[in-house]
Amino acid sequence: MTRSLLALLIASILAGCSTLPRDGPSNRAVVRGATENADYAIVDLDYAAAERIKAVADQTFGSLAGAASLAPVDVIGEGDQLAIAIYEPSGALFGGGGGNDGIRSGNQTLPAVVVDRNGNVAVPFAGPVRVSGLTTTEAAGAIRRALIGRVGNPQVSVTLATNVSNAVTVLGEVKQPGRAPLSTNADTILDVIAAAGGASRPSQDVEVQIRRGDQTFVAPLTAVTTRFAENIRLQSGDQINLVYQPRRFSSFGALGAVTQQDMPAGDLTLADALSRSGGLNDGAANARSVLIFRFERPEVAQALGLTQPATPKGVPVVYRLNLEEGVGFFTASSFLIQPNDIIYAPRALSAEVGKFFGLVQQVTRVVYDLSVTSTLNNN
Repeated sequence: MTRSLLALLIASILAGCSTLPRDGPSNRAVVRGATENADYAIVDLDYAAAERIKAVADQTFGSLAGAASLAPVDVIGEGDQLAIAIYEPSGALFGGGGGNDGIRSGNQTLPAVVVDRNGNVAVPFAGPVRVSGLTTTEAAGAIRRALIGRVGNPQVSVTLATNVSNAVTVLGEVKQPGRAPLSTNADTILDVIAAAGGASRPSQDVEVQIRRGDQTFVAPLTAVTTRFAENIRLQSGDQINLVYQPRRFSSFGALGAVTQQDMPAGDLTLADALSRSGGLNDGAANARSVLIFRFERPEVAQALGLTQPATPKGVPVVYRLNLEEGVGFFTASSFLIQPNDIIYAPRALSAEVGKFFGLVQQVTRVVYDLSVTSTLNNN
């Protein structure tokens, strides 16, 4: 029984080279996947390549330009409250006294009047007056015409007390979600976001969605804040939703931390990302081959001279950086990490060998203990 167990343990030692668990693929396996299977392209990363990648303009996914509206936002609609003031020089209806010359005059300010579902407001001595679809100046003219013949030479002033019909709804990652009124000098998407207290997340992590009827328009908030054409004019009834789309990168292998992390506001370099991940493991990492797995944009792949075919996510590329040379740190400080990048530090061959012999030592110790125990039992 003891001999069978010893044979089994020795066999496990001999198979250790192929069954030894790793944190991920070795550098040799990554190279083999690119050369034999052509699953991805490997790009040796240097400072020039990092700068060439940055020189390719960022591509914005989505646009709000198609939602730009020319519809007026200064017209009266159902549910609006109007403040109506009527001045009558003759004072026949609204006058309260006379002057030395016997001319009577009067001024009447009505309580705030709500525009009903038919688009009318009720005005004393004039009855229902249709004001829906009119500006306040046009509404004042309509009320004046309705009073002519009943009031001598009436003068009418109309102001919008409460703007209900010309409003949009703001939801999502804003500090004060709710309804936001539109006006002629505050009708763009940035006006509305500012009125809602601004975004509650970094702009790089926010996507703007505008829903109008059965259409939806989408663009990153960074595009809205930096491109004039994306800061569009809205129209009443629009629904604006700011959606949190966190940018994250992952780190694996012989690093201080195996983790997925949120990217900070602004640019994140490879050097910054490695620091956030605890740096390379001194006793295990292969510093000659720090790898960044990425689905690259086709225009960037073209600028790098790659012929790797693109997938629906992009061109699969593995960037390889040598940090055993000092120049590698300058490259790491220039290369920008993108959302969904995977940073991987494979183990060095010496670390794999040390790991293997550690396993051998553990197994042989067990064999020794079993042999001693068996000898004592036989005696």
